[in-house]
Amino acid sequence: MQFQDRADAGRFLARQLVRLTERPDVIVLALPRGGVPVGYEVARALRVPLDVWVVRKLGLPQQPELAMGAIASGGTRVLNRSVLEAIGPDAREIFERVAERELAELQQRELKYRGARPSPELRNRIVILVDDGLATGSTMRAAAQAVRQHGPAKLIIAVPVAAESSCAELETEADEIICASTPEPFFGVGQFYEDFSQTTDEEVRRCLEE
Repeated sequence: MQFQDRADAGRFLARQLVRLTERPDVIVLALPRGGVPVGYEVARALRVPLDVWVVRKLGLPQQPELAMGAIASGGTRVLNRSVLEAIGPDAREIFERVAERELAELQQRELKYRGARPSPELRNRIVILVDDGLATGSTMRAAAQAVRQHGPAKLIIAVPVAAESSCAELETEADEIICASTPEPFFGVGQFYEDFSQTTDEEVRRCLEE
């Protein structure tokens, strides 16, 4: 499976979700930036609202790839307790310091994308969490855990392409997971797009405004 671009991938993904067309309790949340053009096509096809769900992983200062947790839209926190316990007595102080820095970045991005609009109300809604693909799935896992804390009626993770192993690992994080294509071998999301150029902030804002 080869997609022309993210819009093409979004239209393909939307066909897996047609049963949710025009349901008033459905909302599409896209992970910026690359997930937004995909989510835009899904929301447009289903005729439901689109919003962004910004996630910032909280990496250890000396090991940024090792996540202590994450913060997400609405100020939600997700803790990786096993990592925090391994850090020892300074864990809380380190976590708060990194969280404060990343929260400032998250708020800046939300202001850039959403303007003055508040975070969407998710309680008792069907949330479709969308990205342009899944490689390791770590960002999507943090996003899903954060959405869960807002009490949705149902959480659906939906991506056009993914590593099969990542799809399997994320099954416990959502009520339903849709990986429209799981090709092998899988080396990275970009290999399945003819055009995988970086999505700009302006594109994100335009998708949300439309």
